[in-house]
Amino acid sequence: MKRFLVPRQSARTEPSSTERIRDAALKSFAAHGIAATSLRTVAEAAGTSIGLVQHYYGTKAALIAAVDNYVIQVISDAVESAPLPAPPEDPLAEMGRRLTTAMAAQPEVFDYLGRALVEGDSIGSEIFDALVGISRAQERLLTERNQVDPDLDPVWVALNPLMLRLGAVILRVHIERHIPEPFFTPAQLRRWDEAVTELIREGQMRPEMPSRPDL
Repeated sequence: MKRFLVPRQSARTEPSSTERIRDAALKSFAAHGIAATSLRTVAEAAGTSIGLVQHYYGTKAALIAAVDNYVIQVISDAVESAPLPAPPEDPLAEMGRRLTTAMAAQPEVFDYLGRALVEGDSIGSEIFDALVGISRAQERLLTERNQVDPDLDPVWVALNPLMLRLGAVILRVHIERHIPEPFFTPAQLRRWDEAVTELIREGQMRPEMPSRPDL
């Protein structure tokens, strides 16, 4: 995957032209699908010309790569923003809190993620592999702390939590027919996170792993 530098914005800084185009592409891809979205559609969504989109990104493939890099950075920054707490604190609960905070703040990032994983072929593969790397890093940390059940398959210790998280993102539209509010609302994200965290805790962690306190 070609890497693009993702500029960091302060709360008071207007997005640059490249950021505005990237953000418009992210929202358009998430709403309409990657294959169905043209550079002209992105240009219209960004309020600019197709020539300017091509000036900054050249091709649709390069624009997709920039969006992918941004999505991976958003997720990485969220879940790896600080070292995970050690016992008696609950690292699983903290992982979930960081992820759901990012989901509530930037739902379009996760809508795009779901689209890319289902639709994107090599695009989805690159994103998935990057997320596996994040999950493996978390699994290694918990294993080093002797918090993971040693009898489990180490490959699936990293993959299973990732699948539980990504499955809900991919199936969000269908899940919302069975819950009282949109999935990305704080109450529903919390409800989902608590259920997933308990599944991971009961299925993969040592019995002495701390339980999530009632909130």
